[in-house]
Order: sequence, then C-alpha cells, then structure tokens
Amino acid sequence: MIITFQDIIRILFLPILQEYQNAWLQKKNFYILNQEEQVAGKFLDPILWRDTAVRCRQSNSMFLRREIMKRQFKGLRALLLVLAFGVAGWANAQSITDDPRVATALNMIEVWVDAQLAYEDIPGMSMGVVNDQDMIWSRGFGFADVAKKRPATPGTIYSICSISKLFTSIAIMQLWEQGKLRLDDAIKKYLPWFNIQDKYPDAPEITIQGILTHSSGLPREADYPYWTGPEHIFPTREQIIQRLSGQEELYPADTFYQYSNLGMALLGQVVAAVSGQDYDVYVKEHILDPLNLHDTTPEIPEGQKEKKLATGYSMKLRDGQRREISFYLVNGIAPAAGFASTVEDLGRFASWQIRLLEKGGKEVLGVNTLKKMHRVHWFDPDWKTTSGLGFSVSHRDEKTYVGHGGSCPGYRTQVSIRPEDKIAVIVMINAQGVSPSAYAQEVFDIVAPAILEAIKSPGEAKKYDPELEKYVGRYDRPLGGETHVFIKDADLVMMYLPSNNPSDSLTKLKHIENNIFRRVRDDDELAEPIIFETSPDGIVTRLIHNSQYSIRVHNE
Repeated sequence: MIITFQDIIRILFLPILQEYQNAWLQKKNFYILNQEEQVAGKFLDPILWRDTAVRCRQSNSMFLRREIMKRQFKGLRALLLVLAFGVAGWANAQSITDDPRVATALNMIEVWVDAQLAYEDIPGMSMGVVNDQDMIWSRGFGFADVAKKRPATPGTIYSICSISKLFTSIAIMQLWEQGKLRLDDAIKKYLPWFNIQDKYPDAPEITIQGILTHSSGLPREADYPYWTGPEHIFPTREQIIQRLSGQEELYPADTFYQYSNLGMALLGQVVAAVSGQDYDVYVKEHILDPLNLHDTTPEIPEGQKEKKLATGYSMKLRDGQRREISFYLVNGIAPAAGFASTVEDLGRFASWQIRLLEKGGKEVLGVNTLKKMHRVHWFDPDWKTTSGLGFSVSHRDEKTYVGHGGSCPGYRTQVSIRPEDKIAVIVMINAQGVSPSAYAQEVFDIVAPAILEAIKSPGEAKKYDPELEKYVGRYDRPLGGETHVFIKDADLVMMYLPSNNPSDSLTKLKHIENNIFRRVRDDDELAEPIIFETSPDGIVTRLIHNSQYSIRVHNE
C-alpha cells in the first residue's frame, strides 16, 4: 500500500479541523460583517482576521452561526488541500533529486556547463529539467548582462524566437477544434489581401496545414532585411502586406520542406481574422493565462530591459569578442519569432503537454489534438526531413522527441520533450553561435537514464565506499583542459573537459589498492593505471595518467 502526502495531510489535519469546527459551533458569541458584506455572503472569522472584521450586534441565530462556521471550515479545508498537493509535488521532486544516481547526473551537468561557458566564452545560460509535473532541476550559469554582472537565473527572460511558432500553432488548432477553420483551407480564404505571386498555377493552393508543416512553398522570410542588423528592424503587419505582392512562391505547395517565418506570421493573422481578437490578446487569453505562463509574452518585453530580460550577444567575431545586440521588437513577425519566456514558464508548458497526454480530456487543447500535432505530417522526398503540426518531431535512439528551437539576434533557445518518459529539457542562451539543441540532447543523455532508474528502483542506488570521496574534484592539466572525478554507480569516473559530448567520454575506474586505480575498457577489461598522489597529511594533490599529471584544484 502506497501512502501519499495527501493521505498524511488527511490523517494529521482532518481530525483537528473537525474539532475546530465543533468547538466553534458551540460558541455563543459571533460577530458578523456589515450588512452589505452579509448580503454578499462574505464572512470572516473574528479571531483569525480580527483586524478586518466589523463588530456588529451579537447574533443568537444557531443557523447563522452554523453557516458562518461551514464557510470558514470549507475555506480552511481548501487551503490545507492546496498545501497538501503543493507539498506532494515538492516532495516528489525532492525524492527524485535526492536519489544518488540523479544527483550525480545533475552535478555532472552543472560541472560540464560551467566549464563550457568559460572555455567557449558564453555570456549566460539558463537550463531546466522537467520530470512529469515537477521542474526537478533548474539553474542559471554566467550572466544575463555581462557588463552589469547581472546573473542568469531560471527566471531570466530570453527571446525564444521560433518556439513562438508552437503558440501560434496551438491557437490555430484551438480554432480548428471549434470548427471555425479547416486545415485544408486555403490561406486566402481568411486573408483576402494575400496576393503573393502564384508562380505555380497548377499546384495545390497554399493551405493552413501546409504552413504548419513548412511545406507550403512560401519563401522563408518577408521581404525585409530584419535578420541582418545591426538595428534589426522587423516589419509591421502593414509592411508585410505592402510587399507581399512583390514576392513569389519558392516551390509548388506540398513539394518540399521549406522553413517559413513568413508563413507562420501569416497564420498569426489568420488567428486574428477568425477569432475576431488581436493576435496577442487571443494568445494571452486562451493559452498563456490558462497555463499560468505569466512571464511569457507574444513580444519581447521592453519594460523588462535591464531587469529580468537577458541582454543578447552576437556569435564570436574574428577578434574573439562578442558584440552586444541592441534591443529590438519583432512586430509583424511576432507569431513566428516574437515571444519571450523563461525556463520556469517553458517547464510549465512542457508539463502541460505531459499531463494532457497522460490524463486525456481537454486543457487548452483536446488530448487528441495535441497527439495530432505531435505526429509527423510531412516527409520530404529524401525521407529524412519531417515535421509535425507546428512541432519539430524527431527520432533518436528509439525515442521520439517533440518541441522546437529558437534563434534570434542575440538568443538561442530549445525546448525538447520526450513524451514517453515524461522528461523535458529547456536550454536558453543569450548568445549566438552556440547550439542549445546540442546542450539539450546531452542533458537528456546524462540525466534521463538516471531519472528512469530512480523511478524504476527507488532507494536502490549502489552504495559506495566513503573513502572514494577524497578523490572527487577537478584536476587541471598544465597545457589546458581539465579532468573531473565523480562517484557514479559506486565507482570513480573521469570526465574530460571541455567537451561537446561529455557523456561519451566518461572513463570508469576500478580501485586496485591504496591510491591506485585502473581504467576500465568498454569490454570491462582493465587497462592502464591511474594514480592519485597525496600530500603527507593525506590530501589528494595530483592525478597521474600515462605518466602525465593533472593538478588538483582545491576550493573551486
């Protein structure tokens, strides 16, 4: 029998609540609020909220006394139940991260990312790992603003650029669920001003589904140089329309995958035309607010400059420096690339999808609609390039990943979800020239196996010899680079940094005697020795491998 935190709260607190109710029902003196609040049915407990209660005449009505206490009791019971569920969620997250397998994996991620920022001169990065309904780990590395030394955190706001397409796609699918549009409808049915040059009159029409899957044949961009910079002036809706007639289709519809920001910007206008609301108003009311994504906005928030918004930086230039990117607004391209968010909000966004897929029913979208969006709806002729409805869908090591990446001037972001395992990873970087998808995939490779093991066999992590702890730490190589020693699955392992794929370079060590270990080959045979040197007082000072040494770094 499994005892949940809800059960514990019920066992501990409900008897107390019942006594509380009975005792109060026996009291003779009650104070009711003024006549206006009484009519509205609002009652306050004079003991708990005496500063706000208004003392009125004493009521001898047993009925009134009972009604007051029923309301008070219901309110207190509701509060405790909310706390119970909150504590339960917190406890679940804690139990996973307290598992030594998961704790080691997360520590490895922190050490790796911290080193990568230093070696690659990355200004800042925020990351998060979601397990089902819990953000089990989140952290900021480096700076949201380098000059001001403002640290990056899980609550730092970044431009999420093309992840915006997911919110636009969800809005379209909401309207589809309501029967207000069809996916095979031509785009011009809703946008009468859509007058791009029809280069292929015998081809199928450009449809909503074609745009969702990037197979519409539309060109990638509106006819403005907004990515070029240095100002990054994005066109307004009116400017996009003004130059649309001067553009032409790139391919016949339904022929090739061609990523199109122009297409998704047009779908934002379809949302406005069909719903009768401005695009940003619709998305906030029907998606962002219901999902409690309060730091997510359909446009980069100018009011958060020098506050929660990260400053963007360019890729590394020839002189090895990164240039600060001036603030910009995405304007008419916002449905394709304008949103801003945080690791915390995108974690909630991922948990919503995991929750809906598991529980079914409807929450913002119907479960079958979300499943439809997560399925592959387009294969390129080479059978390699695929697309869901708005979502990127990929397959790796027998696992399916859904999500999207974002790349805008000064920002790179990624949200990836592995629905089968209920795990998601969010990576947000305030610089270009860095791959958030590579970081996300490496985080999956490091932490996902540990999470699944901890869930499958809780409390069964291998016990290790405490003597191994003295070897754990960082060892710097005199010519550059470093080796980190961890305890993993009761053995020492070495991780070499910097590395784009640290999980592939882990080296397992087997203890032989004293401070001597040997490398374990992939076939489990023992290879060359690794020796840890110590000072006269027993402190580890060096790691010797193949007669070469690395120096122990203390007080990191």
